[in-house]
Amino acid sequence: MTSSDPSIGAPASSGTGAARILERGYRSYDGPRLGARGAMRSLVRHSVQRVLGLKRTFWNKILPFGAIFIAYVPAIAFVGIAALLKERFARNGVDINQVIPSYAEFYLFVWAAILVFAALAAPEVLCTDRRSGMLGLYLASPLNRDTYLVAKATAVAFVLSLVTLGPPLFMLIARTIAGVGPDGFGAFIGVLWRVVVGGVIVAALPGALSLAIASTTTRRAAASAAFILVTIGSAVVSETLVNSGASASLFVINLPYLPLELVGRLYGEPAGFVSSSSINTSTTTMVVAYLVITLGCAAFVRFRYQSIRVTR
Repeated sequence: MTSSDPSIGAPASSGTGAARILERGYRSYDGPRLGARGAMRSLVRHSVQRVLGLKRTFWNKILPFGAIFIAYVPAIAFVGIAALLKERFARNGVDINQVIPSYAEFYLFVWAAILVFAALAAPEVLCTDRRSGMLGLYLASPLNRDTYLVAKATAVAFVLSLVTLGPPLFMLIARTIAGVGPDGFGAFIGVLWRVVVGGVIVAALPGALSLAIASTTTRRAAASAAFILVTIGSAVVSETLVNSGASASLFVINLPYLPLELVGRLYGEPAGFVSSSSINTSTTTMVVAYLVITLGCAAFVRFRYQSIRVTR
């Protein structure tokens, strides 16, 4: 847009000559227009950085990187044992795979870190936006409520994969290089797809539950505490009911153990791999319950955000 006023574009100065104001008039944006996809990528990147405490103070990095460190320490230790002591075990006639845990058993060592990470991630990316008023600004961009939620869920899934997929994948690659992993390309692929699917199973339910709880409050601490209480409480209630003679199918409300039991069966572990209360629960029942809980939490989050009133 141009103006016929000759004063526009001309330098103006104060009476002392100490400062000048240059008026250039209006100029339209001529940079790349990335649309909704570009906005989603930016939101995913920003959300991941926020959860991990990147570009923030040192104290914001302690919990996320502490959880990641705790998740990788057992994997590094087990790989080190396999690589350094495999010859000694072989001389003594001991199978190295009986000394170090299987890929499914590995999750039992890091489940606490996964819960802490899930309790931290979703409240950090959802509660903060509603509490600060940023949600309205995001929805004034090319994003709508659904694309906003997809971007946030993608960010949560990515950060959770750092502790659910990264460590077992590291174990697989390191064990293969050390010569104590799967023998042959076919065997490697057979373990690889189980590692990927297992990581998704372990991440999806806690992530969806954490998002559902975070959608009900603007307080991050309250959402994180509620997530921990719900997960631990469900385990206590389920174990108590099943052990007191109630239907074995009630194991499916055990939110911490349900994903682990499914991963165990994915790897061919015997029923009751995680808890004896799951022995008489069929795999089909567990899969259906897992999907109902996970998709139900996702539907609840969408319902909540469709009904939230936002000032743009």
